[in-house]
Amino acid sequence: MAELKLRSKDPDSLRRIIQSALSERLQSVTAGIKRTEERIQEFETKYKLSTEEFITQFNNDELSHSFDFDEWIGEARMLAHLQQTKESLEEIDFVD
Repeated sequence: MAELKLRSKDPDSLRRIIQSALSERLQSVTAGIKRTEERIQEFETKYKLSTEEFITQFNNDELSHSFDFDEWIGEARMLAHLQQTKESLEEIDFVD
């Protein structure tokens, strides 16, 4: 685990600023996850496939190419990225 040390004339203020920024980023990422999951659900409902089934079939060339499918894949990749970012943010601890 990496550790980061910062120095400031006002360490309490710096800590509050960083905690606030991380909190805002986490809220933004969480909202992004919700929007992305809603969009993925629209595709799953429209095509009556789970995203996992869709990606498997798409990668096996079992589906014809379409703009919707490009978008669906993009949303799935975005969701994975956002979930990883959220996990990374949630793992940050402040040590004294």
